[in-house]
Amino acid sequence: MTKLKKIGVLTSGGDAPGMNACIRAVVRTGLHHGLEVIGIRAGYNGLIHDDFISFQSQDVSNIIQRGGTILKTARSKEFMSAEGRKQAFKNIQKHELDGLIVIGGNGTFTGANIFIREFDFPIMGAPGTIDNDLFGTDNTIGYDTALNTVMEAVDKIRDTADSHNRLFFIEVMGRDAGFIALRSGIAGGAEDILIPETVTYIDELVEILEKGFLRNKKSGIIIVAEGDDAGGAFEVAAKVKEKYDHFDTRVTVLGHIQRGGSPSSADRILASALGYAAVNGLVNGRRGEMVGVVNKEITYTPFEKAIKHNKKIRTDLLDMARILSS
Repeated sequence: MTKLKKIGVLTSGGDAPGMNACIRAVVRTGLHHGLEVIGIRAGYNGLIHDDFISFQSQDVSNIIQRGGTILKTARSKEFMSAEGRKQAFKNIQKHELDGLIVIGGNGTFTGANIFIREFDFPIMGAPGTIDNDLFGTDNTIGYDTALNTVMEAVDKIRDTADSHNRLFFIEVMGRDAGFIALRSGIAGGAEDILIPETVTYIDELVEILEKGFLRNKKSGIIIVAEGDDAGGAFEVAAKVKEKYDHFDTRVTVLGHIQRGGSPSSADRILASALGYAAVNGLVNGRRGEMVGVVNKEITYTPFEKAIKHNKKIRTDLLDMARILSS
């Protein structure tokens, strides 16, 4: 096993609250092991364009509470090409890196997996995505904070929905997975929750609303994941309005507000644990794996398994949510 002397760390893809806490953990764990730690700005683009900085312990002071990422982030089209990855490896050799920690989601780990196959270079991953759609960890960095952000927004919107007797369709992030929609919908007492993992039938949604109307319900909240098969919140609202116009309907798209903000205590703790474990994994000769926490235990999952979108969502909770909101 080659002894590590210098490692790099980058954040890639969409930003997520807690990424800074993970960077902090990577830097200070690396320094504890006597390693030199290099930060790469703007994700894989930084690898290609030689945007490297040296980290000392003081450089990551006072960042654990900050949202976003001090290293910046991007989705790199250049890294998708063989030429781009070849240039990235040249810069890795130039700076004499012995390993890399990548913090991100599906796209980040897909790129890392290809890079390992092409150049036999040690990379470990920490799951940083608000979507929580990676197999091999109960929660991803940023998911808990995003949930709380959505819940607080839903609470505020419900106040105005009740005041004006309105039905609100609230669109949340989740192009391929409904984890945010499902959990925030339960926490916010939504009348119904529409997610990509299940088929949405507008007639069934209308029936739920009609039953509520008969019980003298004057307002309501429908949570719509952006990737729902019936469309986003605007499309669903229009379809419902065609069939059922008793409610004064409004649409709110929460958008990128879900990505920002100071990370919750849960995300700070998770990010710290994952950054620490990712460096320890590299030091102990691991590579090509995402570190996660399952049942409160640190786990290591191969990239190809983590990115297959086979993390199961508990669709039975939809029935519970409907019963509790009725």
